[in-house]
Amino acid sequence: MSFLEEIQRRRTFGIVSHPDAGKTTLTEKLLLFGGAIRVAGAVKSNKIKKGATSDFMEIERQRGISVATSVMGFEYNGYKINILDTPGHQDFQEDTFRTLTAVDSVIIVIDAAKGVEPQTEKLMNVCRMRKTPVIVFVNKMDRPAQDPFTLMDEIEDQLKIKVRPLSWPINNGPDFKGVYNIFNRSLKLFTPDIQAIEERIKFEDISAPALEDHIGDDADVLREELELVEGIYPEFNSDDYLAGELAPVFFGSALYNFGVQELLDSFVEIAPVPQPSTTEERVVKPEEKGFTGFVFKIHANIDPNHRSRIAFVKICSGKFERNKMYKNIRLGKSFRISSPTAFMASQKEIVEEAFPGDIIGVPDNGNFIIGDTLTDGEELTFKGLPSFSPEMFRFVENADPMKSKQLAKGVDQLMDEGVAQLFTSAFNGRKIIGTVGQLQFEVIQYRLEHEYGAKCRFEPLSMHKACWIECDDEKVLTEFKKRKHQKMAKDKIGRDVFMADSSFILQMAQDEFKDIKFHFTSEF
Repeated sequence: MSFLEEIQRRRTFGIVSHPDAGKTTLTEKLLLFGGAIRVAGAVKSNKIKKGATSDFMEIERQRGISVATSVMGFEYNGYKINILDTPGHQDFQEDTFRTLTAVDSVIIVIDAAKGVEPQTEKLMNVCRMRKTPVIVFVNKMDRPAQDPFTLMDEIEDQLKIKVRPLSWPINNGPDFKGVYNIFNRSLKLFTPDIQAIEERIKFEDISAPALEDHIGDDADVLREELELVEGIYPEFNSDDYLAGELAPVFFGSALYNFGVQELLDSFVEIAPVPQPSTTEERVVKPEEKGFTGFVFKIHANIDPNHRSRIAFVKICSGKFERNKMYKNIRLGKSFRISSPTAFMASQKEIVEEAFPGDIIGVPDNGNFIIGDTLTDGEELTFKGLPSFSPEMFRFVENADPMKSKQLAKGVDQLMDEGVAQLFTSAFNGRKIIGTVGQLQFEVIQYRLEHEYGAKCRFEPLSMHKACWIECDDEKVLTEFKKRKHQKMAKDKIGRDVFMADSSFILQMAQDEFKDIKFHFTSEF
């Protein structure tokens, strides 16, 4: 297969949703159709056991949520599918935001009863900014659900995007009979059996009397609703979808495998191939021969039995080859990557080559950080991987003096992963961890103890905002840091950060020092 053909068959997408919408179940079933389920403790005989394939950390299985991005790849009908299963909990939305920079399209999972959740709106804003194509999967139709037309209105209003149903449900809850696939004009009947995969019944003409043989009195209702769909919603236009202006909508029940295969079949047909990426210097096109890629995530201890640390690299152009030397632009050093891996959740295998759109794992001894650019020599720097100003702050203290080295190493590695942000006070040298939500502190504490054998305690810290500061006038910057010494800190890579107690204090500082720029993301 030629280089261009390899690119054309790649599909890289992220799955995002509110944690209750059933995202991990959908991921599970997509993998099932890819014939790729082989992770011990996740699925056996197609039955869900302890947790989703993508939830490989023990704390995720205990709580039933995703708190880390997982990467999975599989072959399906001649396509190479790369799934990035993002954190489902809102406290980890920053990890999701970064993950969205590494995908070419997104599947948003919505609970049929609850509709659009606030976190989903925030994620959609990120997709809108990047003009990322979006598909909506309305899950849990086997349970009591909202009227589908009401759901369509809610999606349009709250996600601010035009919708076009490509399948349509026949009832919901206990009366759920199946869906009619508008995209390929077929009927699929629902069977509440986790192991069953629905059969497709071809129905080019829904006015045919044979429809009553399958769904009885609901046939007339389906015909009326499909007529309304055709009258209300625009025709599906591939260009509008690829421009991020139109969201195709599918209905189903991921728990029962229902509607998932048609979603995947339609997805590989309409989803975008690997797209150009923006660097500070120029736009990189996937078909270029020169290799480029960027690190969008780092994960330590993906295998608890080994102190492994892996950098996830999204390949943007060129062909990646094992044992070749590639340059880390930030360090100005070249590294030979001898053990690149492809992922199936916590399972990984060595790959000899990879192409634009693929996600590979690079063994890391501390040489990479999130946002690093890898090339075969060209000086490029990829953009769009910021850290956001945290909303909660705590002093971190060692709870076991005998394990100070383990604590330091654990905190250092977890911060490299982007789990949270670490600041060091310029006033007293105390370490401060900043997060988006309380759950992140619990995860940090849990992982420090179970992965590094270190115990910590968090002490309250009343803080409004951490702001990265810069100024063209060195004298003004020095004066500011001198005047605000008690509120100054350094981030993990040594940049100046102003820790404002309150919005009032922040506003006063901005008013007093007009020449200083206050940034609320680390990318400036």
